[in-house]
Amino acid sequence: MNRARSQELFERGARTIPGGVNSPVRAFRSVGGDPVFIASATGAFLTDVDGNRFLDYVGSWGPMILGHAHPVILDAVHAAVDRGTSFGAPTEAEVLLAERISRAMPAVPVVRLVSSGTEAVMSALRLARGFTGRDLIVKFDGCYHGHSDSLLSKAGSGMATLGIPDCPGVPASLAALTLNLPFNDASAVEALFRARGDEVAVVVVEPVAGNMGCVPPRPGFLETLRRCTERHGALLLFDEVMTGFRLGYGGAQSLYGITPDLTTLGKVVGGGFPLAAYGGRADIMSRIAPSGPVYQAGTLSGNPVAVAAGLAQLELLEDGRAYAALEALGQQLEVGLNQAAASAGVAAQVNRVGSMLTSFFTADPVANFDDARKSDTARFGRFFRGMLERGIYLAPSQFEAAFISAAHTPADIDRTVEAAAECLSELA
Repeated sequence: MNRARSQELFERGARTIPGGVNSPVRAFRSVGGDPVFIASATGAFLTDVDGNRFLDYVGSWGPMILGHAHPVILDAVHAAVDRGTSFGAPTEAEVLLAERISRAMPAVPVVRLVSSGTEAVMSALRLARGFTGRDLIVKFDGCYHGHSDSLLSKAGSGMATLGIPDCPGVPASLAALTLNLPFNDASAVEALFRARGDEVAVVVVEPVAGNMGCVPPRPGFLETLRRCTERHGALLLFDEVMTGFRLGYGGAQSLYGITPDLTTLGKVVGGGFPLAAYGGRADIMSRIAPSGPVYQAGTLSGNPVAVAAGLAQLELLEDGRAYAALEALGQQLEVGLNQAAASAGVAAQVNRVGSMLTSFFTADPVANFDDARKSDTARFGRFFRGMLERGIYLAPSQFEAAFISAAHTPADIDRTVEAAAECLSELA
C-alpha cells in the first residue's frame, strides 16, 4: 500500500507541529509506522491523500455515529454557514439544542454549551467545587476526562498510549486535590468515603470507560458511586463525552438507570463539529455566571454551525432505530472477533457496550486499568498494522475504543472479521 504522500506530510508537519500531529495518539507512536493523512470521508469509509480507502472504526474518535458526510447533516451545516459562521450572541438554535438535550436526559434540565469535552469537564468540576465549597476530586485510574490540570494523573487515552503516568507542568499542590481509585472497585470507593467523604466535592467517572479501551461497569459499581456521594453531600459527575447519545439516546445514565448530579457531553452531540456541553440539576447550574458567581465563558460557545450539525444529528437519532441496528452490528463484530482469536489460538478479550468495543490482547478479563495494561501492546501494534494494510482503520492504540457507525453494514463487519482472522493467524 503506497503511503508516500502521507509520509511526506508527516515529515513536513514535524517541522512546525509538535510530533507532527495536533493530538498525540494520531502519531502512531505505540503501533509503529507513520500516521495516515486523510483527504476525505463518506459513510463508513476514509480516503487518504494517497488514494487508499479504509473502512473506518475510529469515526473521528466517536462523533460520527451516523457515518461521515451524512447528507442531512451536511445540508444543515451548509444552511447555517450561509447565515454566518459566528455571531458571539445568542441564537434560537442554541435554545433548541438545549431543549433537545434536556428532553433526552432528565438529569440535565439545565445545560451550558461549550466547545470541547475538556472544557466541559473542567467547567463542571469548577462548578462542583463552587457549589459544595469543597476541594477534593475523586477520579478513576485509566479514565480520561480531558487535559485540564486536575485530571491528568493516572489518566487514560493518550496518556496511557504514550505511557505517561503524570504530566509535568501540573503543580503538586493541585494534583494532591485529585484522588485516584481503581475503576470498578466499589469497596475502594466506600473506604475512601468513610475516611474523607465530607471533603469530597465530586466524583467524576466515565460510566462506561472508553479511554483505557472499552470497559463496562460491574453490577453495583455505579450504584455505589451514587449512594456514597448522596450520603456525604458530594456530587456525582458522569463524563458522557464519549457515551452520551452513543450508547442510547439517553446516554449511559439511561442505559444503567443512574441519575448523576452533573453530566458532560461531547462528540456525538456536536455532529462532527467542536461542540460540547455540561449540565445538571437546576440548583447546581444556577451557580454558573451570569446566574451565579462561578465563572465560565467562551467566544465560540454555541457556535451556530456546530449547533446546526448537532441538532441535525440528534434529530436523526431520536427515534431509536439507529441504536437497534448498531447493537446488532456490535454483536456481530464481537462474536466474529472472539471466534477469530480462538481459531488462531491468540489470547484476546473483546469488551463491548453497544457500538463501542475493544479487543485486548490478554488472556484475562479486563475490568480496570491494571487489567488493561496486562495487554500485549507489541502484538496489538502488529495487529493494527496488518489491519491497516488490509484497508481496516482502527484506533492506533490498545487503550482506545473502536466505534461502529450506522453507515457500516453486515458485509462490512464480515470483511473486518475476515481481515482480523488473517492478521491473528499471522500473530499466533
